[in-house]
Amino acid sequence: MASPTLITPTTSTPKPRTPIRSKLTPNAAATTINATTTLSTRRRDFLSLVAGFVSPVLLLQVTPAWAASEEEYVKETVDVINKVRTTITMDKNDPDIDSAVANLRETSNYWVAKYRREKALLGRASFRDIYSALNAVSGHYISFGPTAPIPAKRKQRILEEMDTAEKSLARGR
Repeated sequence: MASPTLITPTTSTPKPRTPIRSKLTPNAAATTINATTTLSTRRRDFLSLVAGFVSPVLLLQVTPAWAASEEEYVKETVDVINKVRTTITMDKNDPDIDSAVANLRETSNYWVAKYRREKALLGRASFRDIYSALNAVSGHYISFGPTAPIPAKRKQRILEEMDTAEKSLARGR
């Protein structure tokens, strides 16, 4: 037996609804329509005026806040490569592993935040390889903790990416 609270479909057709009629006189209805039209025209004019003033501000060229030189990029990237290598080759029983992973995370976050905005660096092989390796390392430590050793296959791939990134940096790529 069906519960009385359940709504079941019916086969009868619904009754048509009667339209609501306005109690305003025809003259008052015309005044209401004119007031609404005037209000929407004013609103449209105001928004056009605001858009005219705001759009040039939005079109101004914004200069990057972190514009970095080539030498600075190379130096900081080599520092990141060295930190990644030393951190992932540490023994899991090393007492400094927690601080080393925290330092690597801070350094990698800074490096990514600084150079991800640079359009000139996004297409470089060194940037791509370092970014991929940092993503793998930080993802591992976030998921498994700082004392969990990186699996051999992942560690090998990260070290290969570091090697290719270093070669790319040396070639100016």
